[in-house]
Amino acid sequence: EDVPSQTFDNKDYFCGKETFPVYESIFTEEGETIRKIAIEIEKPPQIEIHVWTIRKGILRHFYVEKLSKREFEGLPYFKLITRTTLSQWKIFSEGEAQISQMCESRVCRTELEDLVKVLYLEKSEKGHC
Repeated sequence: EDVPSQTFDNKDYFCGKETFPVYESIFTEEGETIRKIAIEIEKPPQIEIHVWTIRKGILRHFYVEKLSKREFEGLPYFKLITRTTLSQWKIFSEGEAQISQMCESRVCRTELEDLVKVLYLEKSEKGHC
């Protein structure tokens, strides 16, 4: 008998959960660092970009924008950093909302770095899902 191949439509799966590509862009202009974290979502097909403006370590401005895949493909500087699950993205988004309030008046470099680490999935050993 033929055993069906497990291609999952060329999508990566992590412990049975679908994963989505996460991109990052960091650039500095006029003393400000603009850091963008983007996720590519299938339904609806769009890119959600979280934009942080950091001046002297303080989060000055934070917002979310949504683009079509075509618009996103035309943007420079983005590189694929990982794949994540929607549940991890939700944790990231909730943490981001807390940090954006907490970091309006103080330096939050480590908090922002730790938040991005939430998106990286640890390779699970078989049977530990």
